[in-house]
Amino acid sequence: MTDQVAAPDASGNLAKPKTGYAWYTVGVLTVCYTLSFIDRQILSLLVGPIKAEFNATDTQVGLLGGLAFSLFYTLVSLPAGRLVDRFNRRNIIVAGVFFWSLMTAACAVARGYPGLFLARMGVGVGEATLAPAAVSMISDSFPNEKLGSAMSTYGIGIYLGSGLALLLGGLVVELVTQTPTLTLPIFGEIASWRATFLVVGLPGLLVALWVMTLKEPARKRAILSSDGVAVRLSISETLAVIGKRWIPVASIALGLMFQAVALYGFMLWSPAVLQRSFDWSSQQTGLVMGFVVLIGGSLGMLSGGRLSDRGLVSGRRDAALRVAAFSSVAGALVFAALMHTQGTSALATVGVFACGVFLLAMPAGSCYAASQMVLPNQVRGQALALILFIANLGGLTMGPLLPGLLNDFVFRSESALGLSLGITLSVSTLLAAISFGWGRREYRLHHEALNP
Repeated sequence: MTDQVAAPDASGNLAKPKTGYAWYTVGVLTVCYTLSFIDRQILSLLVGPIKAEFNATDTQVGLLGGLAFSLFYTLVSLPAGRLVDRFNRRNIIVAGVFFWSLMTAACAVARGYPGLFLARMGVGVGEATLAPAAVSMISDSFPNEKLGSAMSTYGIGIYLGSGLALLLGGLVVELVTQTPTLTLPIFGEIASWRATFLVVGLPGLLVALWVMTLKEPARKRAILSSDGVAVRLSISETLAVIGKRWIPVASIALGLMFQAVALYGFMLWSPAVLQRSFDWSSQQTGLVMGFVVLIGGSLGMLSGGRLSDRGLVSGRRDAALRVAAFSSVAGALVFAALMHTQGTSALATVGVFACGVFLLAMPAGSCYAASQMVLPNQVRGQALALILFIANLGGLTMGPLLPGLLNDFVFRSESALGLSLGITLSVSTLLAAISFGWGRREYRLHHEALNP
C-alpha cells in the first residue's frame, strides 16, 4: 500500500461533478434523513398509550428508546461504514430505508412488549446504514467549496424530522384522546396509537424505491497503488490511515459528541420546561417547539454550511472547525441565559430555545463535510461511522440523562428543570467549542496534504 492519493477520483477523471444532479441526490437523501428522525422520535410521543396497553413501566419505555434503538443503531454503524467503503452506497441506503420503514410499521402490529422491543431494534439497525453512505455519496458529488452547503442541506433532516415529530405529537395526543380506535383496510380495527406507526412507516417503503433512481457517484481522493489503481484496505490498514489523522478525527468526534449531548438533552427536556414552568398543554408545546426546532434548526444548519464554504473559498482550510467552535461558544452563552429566564417569562424562554437551537445546529453539517476532506475515499465511511459512534454513544446516553440527574439529586425540584437544562446545555456546548478548537492546526495540515 502507498499513501499516494488521487486528487480528483480513483479513475483519474478530472471533470468536476455536475452539481445540478448532485443537488437532486442531496434532496432525496435529505428526505431519507428526515424520515429517519421522524421514525426514531415518534416513540416519545406515544409513551402513555404504550404504557397503558402493555402495562409497561417507565424503565421499559426507556429501554425501547434507549437500549433497543440506540445501542443497535450505534453498534451497527461501524460495520455499515466498512460496507459503505467497499460496496454500492445507493443500494445500501435502499436496503436500510426499506428495512427500518418495515420495522417501524411492524411496531403497529406488535402483540406484546418483546415484539415491540424487537421492532425498535430493527429500526436502529436499518437507520445505522444511512449516514455513512449518504455522507460518502454527497462528498463524491460536490467540489470542496460547495460541500459544506450540501452537507448542511442534508443535515436539516435532523430538524425537519424532529420538528415534524413534535408537530405530529399534538395531533396524536388529540386523536388518541378523541378516537381510541380506527378501522383500516387489511388491518381492520386498530388502536389509534398503533396507526401512527403505519402512517410514518409505510411511506418509507416508497422512499426506498425513490432512492433507486440515484446514480452511484465516482469515488474521489482514493489511495492508489504504485500502478495507479485504487487499493482495498484491510481493517488494520484502515485503522493506520485513520490513526495518522487521529487529532482532527478526534477533534470532530468529541466536538460532535458534546453537541449531541446538548441536542438530545434539548429535544427531550425543552418541552417539559415549558409545561412545568408555564403550565403549557402538550398540544401548545408541540406546536410552538415544533416550529422552533423546524425553522431555527434548519436555518442554523444551512447558515453553518454556507459560512464554512465561504471561509474555505477565502483560504481558511479550517473554516468548518472555526464555524463550529465560534457557534458553540455563542450557544453556551445563550443557553446560560436559560438559567435566568426559566420560570419568569415564557416568551423569553422560547426566545432562548430558538436562538440556542439555531447555534446548536450550525456545526453538524460543516463538520460532516470537514471529516470527508481530510480522509482518503477508502476510509471515509468507516471514519464517519467511528465519529458517529462516539457522538451518538455519548449524546444518547448523557444528553437525556444529565438534566434529570441534576434535577433529582442536586436541585430536587420539579420547577428547577430549566436551571438543570441550562447548565447541561451551556457546559456541553462550551466543551464542544474547546474540542473543535483543539484540532484546528492538525486539521489544516492534513487538509493541505490531501487537497493541495
